[in-house]
Amino acid sequence: MSELKGACIVGQSGGPTSVINASVYGVIDTALKNPNITRVLGAEHGIKGVLNDRLFDMAQEDPAELELLKYTPSSALGSCRYKMADPDVDDTDYKRILEIFKKYDVRYFFYNGGNDSMDTCNKISKYMSRVGYECRVMGVPKTIDNDLAGTDHCPGFASAAKYIATSFMEVSRDSQVYDKGMVTIIECMGRHAGWLTAAAALASVKNDGPDLIYLPEVDFSMEQFVADVKRVYAEKKNCLVAVSEGIHYADGTFVSEAKTSGTDGFGHAQLGGLAARLADVIKAEMGVKVRPIELSLLQRCAAHCASGTDIAESFMSGKTAVEAAVAGATDKMVGFACTRDENGYKCEPKLFDLSLVANTEKKVPLEWINEAHNGVNQGFIDYCLPLIQGETGMVKEDGLPRFVQLKKVFAK
Repeated sequence: MSELKGACIVGQSGGPTSVINASVYGVIDTALKNPNITRVLGAEHGIKGVLNDRLFDMAQEDPAELELLKYTPSSALGSCRYKMADPDVDDTDYKRILEIFKKYDVRYFFYNGGNDSMDTCNKISKYMSRVGYECRVMGVPKTIDNDLAGTDHCPGFASAAKYIATSFMEVSRDSQVYDKGMVTIIECMGRHAGWLTAAAALASVKNDGPDLIYLPEVDFSMEQFVADVKRVYAEKKNCLVAVSEGIHYADGTFVSEAKTSGTDGFGHAQLGGLAARLADVIKAEMGVKVRPIELSLLQRCAAHCASGTDIAESFMSGKTAVEAAVAGATDKMVGFACTRDENGYKCEPKLFDLSLVANTEKKVPLEWINEAHNGVNQGFIDYCLPLIQGETGMVKEDGLPRFVQLKKVFAK
């Protein structure tokens, strides 16, 4: 493919992670050093920043400050949840994006996000090809939910998994302090895929894991749940439960009492309050002390507990996206191909078609869920444990994290 010179835009979309900025740093740092990319622009609040012509000139940032992106949680450029219409139905947004691309001579577009963000990438890529505007579009993955198709795992998942496993170990110890028994129910994120909740099982490697784990991959039975808790409590006088926010009954309805609280920009149900509901059920059935805990946003922003492996791979995904695009690739998402064998763990970047990953959810394999549907087996542990290895290189000042402080100079 012919050499292509021009500016690039990088944006972030969807829910943030503790390492999403490591990916965007991989894009920015690599693009700033590449002679084929004439200008590096950061979109304020994702695709909305493109539509509103609010683009940061990333060359105006101090290089040492930019490096702190690797250890800063949340989306430094700002994120959004914006559903773009099918261009055959309404091409207004696409015409505006094309206008902005032409204004700044944008020939490379990198979008850092999850399922819906890959859908946005796919639509923009197809539209630019249809109208004959040469622009290479690459998806840079992120999602703590770990549900993007194709790739072995997603940047952001490992750090959230490490935080969850660590939190379960700590809570497990705390819940056993007193001589009076207690049931502790911890709610983890995960609407349709239970990867994060399953990660609680990693704590069992150190003998401090949950007694019961419930994932949305299988139907939930309240009757069986109560029976499971009663059985464990009778044996141990304590019971620690991990439950995914998206568990559902056989008819598909969410167990969460907060399921009707609203939806996000893509129409997904906003879930929450599940741990409290289950706690009420157990208290009524058993009359014991019950403590519900909802990890909520802490799962995705705990940069202090980030996986060193996750940080390195997240940076690699952004770096690979730029290198592949300059080499001629487009309409792809950077993912990972991994091996786990007697030689250890190895991860290599791999390109996947955007049409494969857009709006497709990868779930925990049923063979990794136990027969009783209240736990996971060694297959999941073997898959997940290598991903949480290594520590963050976070800089601290006065005992507190030193996060990036961008100047955010708008492009002219």
